[in-house]
Amino acid sequence: MHISFRQLKLFLALADTGSVSAAAKAMHVTQPTASMQLKEITLAVGLPLYEVISKKIYLTQTGQDLAKTARDMLGCWEVFAQNVDATRGLTRGKLKVAVVSTAKYFMPRLIGGFCKKFPDIDVSLEILNRDGVVKRMRDNLDDLYIMSQPPVDMDLADEVFMVNPLVPIAATRDPLSKQKTISLSALADKRFILREKGSGTRMSADRHFQKHKFRPDIRMELGSNEAIKEAVAGGLGIGVVSKHSLHGLTKEHGVAVINVKGFPVMTHWHIVHPAKKQLAPIAQAFKAHLLSHVAAD
Repeated sequence: MHISFRQLKLFLALADTGSVSAAAKAMHVTQPTASMQLKEITLAVGLPLYEVISKKIYLTQTGQDLAKTARDMLGCWEVFAQNVDATRGLTRGKLKVAVVSTAKYFMPRLIGGFCKKFPDIDVSLEILNRDGVVKRMRDNLDDLYIMSQPPVDMDLADEVFMVNPLVPIAATRDPLSKQKTISLSALADKRFILREKGSGTRMSADRHFQKHKFRPDIRMELGSNEAIKEAVAGGLGIGVVSKHSLHGLTKEHGVAVINVKGFPVMTHWHIVHPAKKQLAPIAQAFKAHLLSHVAAD
């Protein structure tokens, strides 16, 4: 079976974009050239790798297996290339990081500090919900992953990064925002606006409520911190968010942290990757950068 690295990269571009034209654009070749190369790959394998349904491309099981194999091979090659560059005193390459949506409030700043040290490194930052980040990790698409609730069914290298306090918020005009201390039970008649099920924030909030035998009256489940803050500011209920989403403040854009007993709930940010994954030098340097930043704080 004869398939070149460039052909493998083209097939991965097809798998990632779901389009021959988009894959051709990503690889800087014409669409007819991409189509010809994909046909050669299919002939070399000897089995269908993808099918077109309603003008959209879907990988077959063999195609999915090839994409995974190609990603692993190219990942190993990237590690080798970076090791060679490191031996020669050069630091260049690409760093791929996937983070859960709440981490967007601090990760760009930390990445900026890293890029100042290593200006020749290209950084790809994927910001998704927790399920999206876990899926990317299962597919081995990135170097490192930042989340507050790593999956327990995967063999992971896992290091605590920094604290992630969860705080209750109410509208600034709500009398609750003026009270010095509020018991959780006093919120039994209040409506709650929480993150969607499966998010790290929701998982931690649910565990906290269960621990205190409190059942919140949930009015809404929303998929972003911004949506929760807007709904709370509009007087629709009490929210629970990461303090990072308030940019470290106790008041922001019509919402305020309220003093509920048992809060903040102290969770943590984790730097994770599959345990068997060999980190390239750039990923190792970025991980060390994050940990040293936290140590300095």
